[in-house]
Formats: sequence, C-alpha cells, structure tokens
Amino acid sequence: MLNGNSKKLLLFVKSNPSLSSSEIYTQSKLDISYATVKRLITSLIMQNLLLPIGKGRGTKYIISPVYNLFYPIDVEEYFKNEIDEREINDSFDLSIISDVLSKTTLFTGDELSQLTDSQMVYERNISELSDFEYQKELERLAIDLSWKSSEIEGNTYTLLETERLLKEKETAEGKLKDEAIMLLNHKDALDFIVANPNYAIPLTVSKIEDIHSILIKDLGVERNIRKRRVGILGTNYKPLDNEYQIKEALLDMCELVNNRECVFEKALLLLVLLSYIQAFVDGNKRTARIISNAVLIYHEYCPISFRTVGSLEYKKAMLLFYEQNNITAFKKIFISQFEFAVKTYF
Repeated sequence: MLNGNSKKLLLFVKSNPSLSSSEIYTQSKLDISYATVKRLITSLIMQNLLLPIGKGRGTKYIISPVYNLFYPIDVEEYFKNEIDEREINDSFDLSIISDVLSKTTLFTGDELSQLTDSQMVYERNISELSDFEYQKELERLAIDLSWKSSEIEGNTYTLLETERLLKEKETAEGKLKDEAIMLLNHKDALDFIVANPNYAIPLTVSKIEDIHSILIKDLGVERNIRKRRVGILGTNYKPLDNEYQIKEALLDMCELVNNRECVFEKALLLLVLLSYIQAFVDGNKRTARIISNAVLIYHEYCPISFRTVGSLEYKKAMLLFYEQNNITAFKKIFISQFEFAVKTYF
C-alpha cells in the first residue's frame, strides 16, 4: 500500500516526467528530505511503479506502464471532455500484454480476499443445492447474461421479453429479427460452454473463434480474425489493422491467461483484452463475456451475468482501458458483478 508521500511523488512524476531525483526533490516541494525522496524513488522502482532512464547522475525517472494500469481516474470527470479533447493512447500498445500485464498482479490483497470470500459463499451455497436447483439458477443467470450482454451492444429487448424468447421462443412485437437472433445466440454459446466445460481450457485462438462463430451466427458478421480496419464508436482509439499482428496479440493473450494461476485474473484479463484487441469485425465484447465465463465455469467459480451494471458504465470503463490502458474502473465492475452473482443466483 502506498503512503501519502509516495502517491504525491508519483503524481508529480506523472505530470513532470524525465526529471532527476534532485529535480524531483526541489520542484515537487514535498515536505521531506532529499534522502527520503531517494528512498521513495528506490522503493517505487522496486514496486515497478517508476522507471529509471539512463545511468548515474544522468538518471531520470518516468511513470511505469504498470502504474498507468491502476492510476485512479475520476470516470465522470474524464468523460466531460469530448472525444477529440481527450489525450489518449490512440493505438494498440504492443507491449501491454508481454511487458506490462505479464509482470503484475491485477488485484490488491484486499480485493482478492473480497473475491475469495464471495467464492467460498458460492461453494457453500451450491453444495446445498440439488442438481435440479442448480440448473434452474444457472438458467436464470444465463437469461440475465444474454439480456445484459445484448443490451450493452444496443439490443432493445427488455429482460422479460428476453425470458419469453429464450424459454418459449416467442419474439417481441416491434423488435428487429437480428435482436432475437443475438439473444438466442448468447443462449446457444452459454449452453455450449456449460455442456463442454473443458472446451476453452487451455485457451487457444481457434477456440475463441469457435465461440465467436456461435455468437454471430445468422447476423451477417464475418467469421474469424478480421482482415480489415475497424473503428470503435465513441473513441479515437484505433485497434490493430494487420491480421498477423492481431493473431500474434491473441496468441500472447492466450499464453498470458493460460499461465496465470489466479482464476479471477484470468477472467478479468479476457474481458478487457479480447475487447481491446478487437480481433473480429463485430462481436468482440460479447465473445469476451462468454469466454471469461467459460473460464470461471471450468474452474467451478461463480459465473457473472453483469445484470446490474449500466451499459454506459460498462462502455466507459472499457473506453478507459482503450484510451489510457487503465483497468481500475473495469476492475470495480468485475468485483461488484461477481459479488452480485453469488448473492443473487446461488
């Protein structure tokens, strides 16, 4: 945990990069000695939050990309600026997977304890359910997930209309045909991973493509890795536009997730990285939500429906990762929605 002076020093370096330790001491005006500043700098380097540039007396310091992952951002304040007013990372960071995410843990000790406590409640609760009762709860979660995941993509079906469609195959009046197909595809994808819990483990690019194919069936969306450029509504971030780089990023992501021990981190990494890479022409975030749940289900962790997260809140959190490579807002969503799923369904 960072103390007040460490936070202040980091904020100063973030706003004033490439200064020496003596320049940081004199210009930051922290009420501490030069020796303390040097000790803080050494400690922050050890924590991979600061990076030294150069050697000896010429050494300068900049913020580490790892710090950018967790830098606290006021979401509402950030989005007061319109698209063209925001200073962003406007292209895919090729180092984010191999050099940043591979070298850090995503959750603090307190956050991990919070998630683990919820998982223990889930395990205790399902141990008391019959197989029939468990399947009923899983069906309820699947309906909610199909609805919310589709709503995030602009689908206008209500939750009740979704339930009628998925249980009775009754389409809602005045809705587009593609909206019903999107919802039914979600249910098919979820049914597939429940029936084949081992399918996504270990994770491979071809398995991701298979899940994506289920989700975009009959929607006129191209299958497999895209071969052309795509834009993302609401941001100037531009994903990779080279098929081979996209595949390489997916391979790196699969390796990262397969090697990560913490199941919660596996699930969160998939949610943000599959969306960030934008490997497909459409259906990326839908695929991320299903694949992430496939990992949770395989490891016998509680799946997540995202039912109570607002669509705009979800999109803003994702845009923050696109534009700043900052995971804090999305991490909060993940933690709150995991807890909600445990309390609501099981």
